[in-house]
Amino acid sequence: MAFRVTMGMADVAPPINPDLKIVHVAGDSKCPFFRKARDVVNALSILFPAKYKLIVHEFPTRDEFRAFIADRKVQLADARAHRHTSSPFVCFGADFENDPATCTYLGGGDDVVAFAQKLFSGGADAAPLATMAGDGFATPNEYDYDLVVIGGGSGGLAASKEAAKLGARVAVLDYVKPSTQGTRWGLGGTCVNVGCIPKKLMHQASILGELINHDAPHFGWGPAGAAADGSSTVASAPLVQHSWDVMVGEVQRYIKSLNFKYRVALRDANVKYINGLGELLSDHEIKVTEFKGKDKTPKEKTITTARVLIATGGRPTPLACPGGEHAITSDDLFSLPNAPGKTCVIGAGYVSLECGGFLTALGFDTTILVRSILLRGFDRECCDKIGAYMQKQGTKIVMGVTPSSIEKMPDGKLRVTYSDGNSDVFDTVLAAVGRTADTAGLNLAAAGVVASKNGKFETEFEQTNVPNVYAIGDVLLGKPELTPIAIQAGILLARRLFGSSSEAMDYKNVATAVFTPLEYGAVGLSEEEAIAKYGEAGVEVYHAPFVPLEWSLTPERETDAFPCFCKIICNKGESEKVLGMHYLGPNAGEVIQGYGAAVKRGVTYQDIMDTVGIHPTTAEVFTTLTVTKSSGQAVDVAGC
Repeated sequence: MAFRVTMGMADVAPPINPDLKIVHVAGDSKCPFFRKARDVVNALSILFPAKYKLIVHEFPTRDEFRAFIADRKVQLADARAHRHTSSPFVCFGADFENDPATCTYLGGGDDVVAFAQKLFSGGADAAPLATMAGDGFATPNEYDYDLVVIGGGSGGLAASKEAAKLGARVAVLDYVKPSTQGTRWGLGGTCVNVGCIPKKLMHQASILGELINHDAPHFGWGPAGAAADGSSTVASAPLVQHSWDVMVGEVQRYIKSLNFKYRVALRDANVKYINGLGELLSDHEIKVTEFKGKDKTPKEKTITTARVLIATGGRPTPLACPGGEHAITSDDLFSLPNAPGKTCVIGAGYVSLECGGFLTALGFDTTILVRSILLRGFDRECCDKIGAYMQKQGTKIVMGVTPSSIEKMPDGKLRVTYSDGNSDVFDTVLAAVGRTADTAGLNLAAAGVVASKNGKFETEFEQTNVPNVYAIGDVLLGKPELTPIAIQAGILLARRLFGSSSEAMDYKNVATAVFTPLEYGAVGLSEEEAIAKYGEAGVEVYHAPFVPLEWSLTPERETDAFPCFCKIICNKGESEKVLGMHYLGPNAGEVIQGYGAAVKRGVTYQDIMDTVGIHPTTAEVFTTLTVTKSSGQAVDVAGC
């Protein structure tokens, strides 16, 4: 006689505790993989009774097990559940027996073990699992492709190659529409061509100039033939001068080599690359417009696909004031054929401050117009220190103004009139007031895809309101606009769509860096966000200014007035679990990357204090922070 054993009550109401996961393990009682999965989940329920509850569905034969799951597994949204036949079958949900449609598929025995291993690999919770609506995908199918990616940026390329590796038939559509000033570039998207890569290289150019002209003389370096006793090593005039033409030429040469490598990588991954614009005709049909020949004659064709991934990224938002068409954007700056000269940068985000910072360091008279605050969304204390440091370096920052008009003068210069009535004349105006999702030309309505007013998509696990249309990267509403996030989200999505994964993208606690003259690395919550979430009494902040050893010989750096800075923000009520870490100083990205992994895994303040720092480095300062803001104790600038 067949039997089923249920540990717990499958017909109870959903738990009041929203953090409680009910885990259903169904299988053949003689199957060792079933027993292993059952025991693993049972151990979790004993160790963490507030987080996990086990319900077992056990059958004496494999046929009875399969009969039990047959009608239930097909009601789960995840298509992988529909194909599952082996013991055990594991899912999350309140009532798999009577309401399977509300459950989330986990997998089989190996998936249970992997889930538990991730849970115990650190202090953080296990990776989130995606619950996705069924999109009707089947293989084989009648479409030209299993997946068409619209957009050849970092996220789209990563997703396409991962999907192809998993056996999908994949095509990538990519065509760069010229900027308002006519600038074009190749495959790879914003980051490679007009974003992270050229920005970091030009930032490095500014660092080299500072090292040579300011630091090097104090370390004994000077022009060849200087006095042997070192009396002429500290020069008042710059030791070297910068060539904009050489820098731009070298940067663009490197970018073009990357464009070529990306095309080769797609070919090697068996991904079809189409240099054309994509426009949706339906949720399975895409009109492709290619521009062939010297005259760029448009040629249209229609391709079909089972799934669509929108990864078009964003473009700089144009200025709305009269004369805004005279401004360039970051789409143009990094390939600008002539030196920009005296420059007005409009905006207060990271693009504005990064570009304004390296332009000043390269010797250009630079003014930044700021409507309200610097680096909205980042830690205010750190942002204020960045602004003060940039002004010390020579960047003019005009607060509380916007451009009311830009007028092109007879000599080609640009007169910018501010909202406060003042004005100035510049050689170049750089608009950096934000970015807009590049989705307006996709004909979304034809496929029934809904976008917000700003062109972005509100998705659930990167799935839009149309089940077979997905989106990643800067087109997502409310998600960080960072290249590594788009890459990771694209890879994980491809694994869920064409592999056996249920792992969702975790957008929390992602480390980032801002390459301003005083570099800024951050992970987790800002001090303002932490106080808003936990209350001022629930937050402790450990902080200290410091001077990098490398800067200690250079009086021009004025480190007494403008030191570097770091702080750790902790939750008092949770063993001082670290909520955020913030660093201002050299090599900020390299420093915060390692600490970012620790914060992701739930590191505590004591964990960091128990870590032996590497001496002498700037990263070790985090391991020496003992003074809290709440103590009111003064913190002196520390050095090695």
